[in-house]
Parts: sequence; C-alpha cells; structure tokens
Amino acid sequence: MVVKANSIKTESSGRLSNRHILYALLIALAFAGIGPLILIYQSPARVINLEVGEVVSEDIFAPRHFSYISEIETTAARERARNSVATKYNPPDPTVARQQVERLRKIFDYMETVRADPYASLADKFEWIAAIPDINLSDTVIDQILIMDDQDWTETRQESLALLRQAMSAEIRDSQVAATRRQLPTKVSLDTPEHQSNVIVAITEDLIKPNTFADEVGTEAERQAAVEAVEPVSVSIGRSELIIPAGQAIGPRELEALQAMNLEQPNVSWIERFVPPTVLILLVTALVSVYLVQYVPRVLTDTKRLVLLAFFLLMFIAIAKAIIPDGTVIVYLYPMAALAMMIVILIDAQLSFILTTILAFIAGYMAINGPPGLVVYLILSGWTGALALGRGQRVNSLIWAGIYVGLVNTGIILAFNLTSDTASLAILVFEGLLNGILLSTGLALIGLLIIGNLFGITTHIQLTDLARPTHPLLRQLLLKAPGTYHHSLMVSNLAEQAAERVGADSLLVRVMAYYHDIGKMQRPYFFIENQPDGMVNVHEKLEPQISAQIIISHVKDGLDLANKYRLPPAIKAGIAQHHGSSVVKFFYYQAVEAAKEKNQEVDEAAFRYPGPKPQTKENGILMLADGSESAVRALKPRSTEEIDELVQKIISHHLSSGQLDECNLTISDLYKIRMAFVDILQGVHHPRIKYPEEVKTAASQEMEREAGDQPETPEAAPGKAAPTLATRPAKWVQSE
Repeated sequence: MVVKANSIKTESSGRLSNRHILYALLIALAFAGIGPLILIYQSPARVINLEVGEVVSEDIFAPRHFSYISEIETTAARERARNSVATKYNPPDPTVARQQVERLRKIFDYMETVRADPYASLADKFEWIAAIPDINLSDTVIDQILIMDDQDWTETRQESLALLRQAMSAEIRDSQVAATRRQLPTKVSLDTPEHQSNVIVAITEDLIKPNTFADEVGTEAERQAAVEAVEPVSVSIGRSELIIPAGQAIGPRELEALQAMNLEQPNVSWIERFVPPTVLILLVTALVSVYLVQYVPRVLTDTKRLVLLAFFLLMFIAIAKAIIPDGTVIVYLYPMAALAMMIVILIDAQLSFILTTILAFIAGYMAINGPPGLVVYLILSGWTGALALGRGQRVNSLIWAGIYVGLVNTGIILAFNLTSDTASLAILVFEGLLNGILLSTGLALIGLLIIGNLFGITTHIQLTDLARPTHPLLRQLLLKAPGTYHHSLMVSNLAEQAAERVGADSLLVRVMAYYHDIGKMQRPYFFIENQPDGMVNVHEKLEPQISAQIIISHVKDGLDLANKYRLPPAIKAGIAQHHGSSVVKFFYYQAVEAAKEKNQEVDEAAFRYPGPKPQTKENGILMLADGSESAVRALKPRSTEEIDELVQKIISHHLSSGQLDECNLTISDLYKIRMAFVDILQGVHHPRIKYPEEVKTAASQEMEREAGDQPETPEAAPGKAAPTLATRPAKWVQSE
C-alpha cells in the first residue's frame, strides 16, 4: 500500500488565513482601545467613598466656593413644568353623535319588528331584545318594551332620540361619560310617565360615548416646550457652608453636592492621565500577541477563544480597577486564581501563567498605596490555581485548587505582614483563605458554566457530566438500542486510547463516542446490532435507496436529539462528522447491480452522508474507531494479524477517500491510532478454541469465501449481516 504524505494536513503546515489575521487584529485593537479607558476611568465613589443612605459621622463643610449644574434639581424643575401643562382636547366630533343616533334608530326598528311578530312567543321576544348588542336592559325594562302600546312606544322612541341628540351635542370626555349618563333622567321631558322614562333612560344611557378626545400630539408638544424652556438649575455652595450635618443620612442631593465638590480630585493633565496606561496596554497587547503567534497559534485560529481571552483580561482589569487602587486590605480578595483556572480550562494552560503575571504587574501599577508584596501575592496565587488544576479539570479539581490557593495566599500574607497586630493579621489571613476557597473557585465555576456556554466552548466539566451513565440520553440508548449502546462503549474505549497516544483530547473523544449514534434510537431495528437473533432483517424488504436513507438519517436524528437535550457543540460535531461524507457502499452497490439490469444509472449522492468531513483530530479518531469496531465485530477475525490487517484497511479506505483531509492527523498519528485499536480489539475479540459446531460453521464460511460469494470489503453494511474477511491488504507503513 502506497501512502502519500500530502494526503493528510499536518499541524505544522497549517497557516493563519487572512480572515484569522484580520479577526485577531480587530480583537487586539479593541483590547488596546478599551484597556486604557478602564485604567483612566476615575469612579466618583473613589473620591467621596459615601453612598445614599449612609449616615455621616461628622459634619461635612465645603472647603471652597463652588457651583455645579444639579441634575436632580433640573430634572425636578422640568417635571414640574411638564405637569403644569394640562391635557389639550380636540373639539367635539359630530360624527360620533350621528353614529350613535343612527344606531339608536336601528335598535328601535329591530324592537318594533320583534314587537310586531305575530308568531313569536313572549319568551322568544324577550330573548331577542335581551340579545341586542351595545345596550344592557334589565328584565323589567324589556317587559315594559313588550307590553307598551303603540302610542306609548312611538312617544318613547321620539323621546329617546331627542334625549340622545341632546346629550351627545355637548362635549363628553372619557372621564365625563359616567356623569353624563347619571344626568339623563333629569333631561327626560317632565310629561313622560315614569315607566316610559325608565325605558328611555335604559335604552339611551349605554349609547353615550365620548365625542371629545385628547390631543396627544398637541399636549406633548406643549409639555416638551415647557420642559425645554426650563434652564439647567445651578446650585451654588459657599465656602465653609455645611453640606451634611453629623448624624444625618446622605440623600441624593447631598451625594450630588459631594461628588461635585470633588475634594480629592488631583489636578493632573490629560497627557499625564492618558499616555502611561495607553503605553502599558499597548505593550501588553504586543507581548501577548507575540506569544500567541509563536507558541499557541491555534488560539489565533479560534475566534471564540480569542474573544474570550480579550474579554477575560478586560473583565479582570476592571475588577482590579475597582479593588486595587484603594490600597486597603480588600486587595487580598482579588481573585487572580479564578482567571488562571478559567484560562487553563477554556483556552490554554501555559498561557495562564503568562497572563496572570502580566495582570499582576498591571495591578501593581494601579496600587498606589498597596500592601507589601501585592504583586508577588497575585502572581503566586494565579500560578497555584493553574498548577493545582492541572489536567484534572473537574468540579472536585476546582475545589481542591481553591483550597491550595487559599493556603498559598495565607503563607504569602504571613510572610509580608508578620509585624502586624494579631487582629489585623487574622483578618488578612481570613481574606486570603476566602479568596482561594470561595471567591476564586466560585467565580471560576460561574465563568465556566455561563461564559463557556455563551461562547459555545465545551469544558471538561460539561464532558464529565455528560459521561455519566445516568444521563437521560444514554439511559434511553441503553433501553431502546442496547446493541448500539454497547457498540458506543467499545468505540469510546478505542477512541480514548488512540487520543491519548496522539495527544488529542481523550475525554472529549470518549464522550463524543458515547453520543455519536444516538440517532439510531429512532429506528433501532434497522441497524444490525439491535436486531435479536432470528429476526428477519427489515432491509431485505426495502429498496437499497430507502435503506440507505434510513441509515443516513441516524445522523440527522442524532443532531435533533442533541439540540433537544442541549448537548455542547463539540458533541454535535462528533455526531455530524463521524461518517464524514462517505458513501453507504453496501446499499450503493446493491442499487448499482439492480440498475444494471434495468440499464439505469444510480445517483451516488443519494447514498452519501451529508458530512462535513472530520474537522479535528478527535473527530477523525472517532470516525476510524467507529469503522474499525463495526468491521471487527461483524467480520470476527480469527487472529491478531487479521485484526491488524482489517484495521489497516479501514484506515486506508478513509485516507484514500479523502475523509481525513481536514482533521490534521499525520501519518505517525495514524500508525499510533492503528496500534491502539489493535491492542484493544485483540483483547476483546481474542481467538477462542473452536468446538465442533464452530469448526463446521467456519469451514462452510471458508467455502463461501473461496466461491467468491462475499464482497471484498471490511466495511460492515449498516443494518445488513456483514461479510467475512476475504483479502489481506499489504502491511501498513510503520512510521512517517
């Protein structure tokens, strides 16, 4: 077998694309622009250090005369001006009155028709009148309407129309509708009998509607004009004027005056404030960029992780800005270890040491009156978090890392504060322990759970949780497709061992293997591993095209389940890529043979998986492990040599078909993968002593192979009984 070296993309040959370089430059520019702004920003709380509701312990006087524009007073004055403008209303709309009078006429016409109906019963007439929309009549009124003679009815109709015209001719606002209805009985003619008056009012009152509406545009224009006419309110405070007396709680106005007073604001020029932090951040950007290019270029090709890196740095610079400059003992609570642990898990372990060191020096730059040994404290705290976490990236590893950080923090605090009094030293030690055990661990967990999901980065903590056999998807897979479940376990063992030998993420590829075939749960008996002994193969009654589509659909079904259960993107990639864009050859060859008899052609695309091809080492290993396990389980090779030959043929097939072109596996990696597969498979499918029946069966199979009845391919047909091993390919290349 001839293997071309250029058939696999090596990691060393990968180059940054122009798109990656552009994204990296944009992120670097954003960091270099935002970082100085964080360092330059001066919080009012840093100057006054008081809050609303806090009670002052001594009188606060103005040290000098000063004036300021009071936002609180200006807002209050503008609100008073706005509220002083009454709501404007448009003139009454005569259309409303006409519509209501016309509606009343139609109601009377309908009532007359009901009254005059000679065939309807009194109960029917009662229900018909009660069902009239827009008016709500009592039973007494309806009875009066039905028993009223024609003359009274005519008078009632005329008086009702007159009453409605009179009421609706006046201005009626929304707030005046109820009052207008209450006044209707006083407007009925005094000559009208009481029973007729009650009917007239009852029919008319529900038709009273507002005919005058607020002019929202005009009112808002006047109010806005009134607001704009209010000039900003200037507050002037004289020298030695009492701002807040002792024992009084600070209100919003007092706090505004204190902030305006700005007692401790240093008189520093813009150049002095802007240039040093800008130069510092630019140097940090340059150093980190050079390090990334030379030592971890893969981070530059991963835009998500690059954005996350910049976000982490800016976030922790902002936290340092809030904690460090005060110079109080609170600086020992700065959670440097949390940053180190999150970078170790989400980005790169070595990079965490560089960034924590740089950030510690930035914190030292901000700490004008910081405690002794602050930079050393922050550096060793961060390094301890990164070292203690190591490769055991699980929840308990984070907890132990937090404990180690707390102990190291305590040691550094004791070393630099031995001369402090016992009470102060106890507080500092408590802060050091609290920093490591609670703040750093808690912040790291929150960051991993929230930020990792937000950026679509799969962490080992998530993978450890997904690897639990009690996960709902794995439980369903075991119950619905036990054969597939055990196949997935075997693939996971193969893939994990291979990943460890080539330096890939073994935990990731193991968990991907657990879930790569979950789509088979939708139609388990269409796959040979889930068919019980004696069961007729369902594919024997189907066309090859239909069988192929059913087999291929397990990828889409798996992705649907992954979305439903919110599996991480890396697991979804394993589901989508574990077959790449390969062809379901068993059914394809069946279709070709059937088409030859009919002199037709077969569309190969209908038998091809949607892909994409494996994009990472882990996905490439998963593809090879899946194919190797399926072939060995189906063909049952009789010796280690046959297992080796079969694995070689599987790897060779995927290599020659281009399925491994995009996953950065080298020839050396493939050799190590092959050796790992053989080591595991020979332990599982070891040769056994053949009893007479087995010998007889093996002999008959050998006769079938010699007769040429079996296809010469190691690929087990999905859902069909697999062929036996027919040929032995040439030995695989032993090394690069």
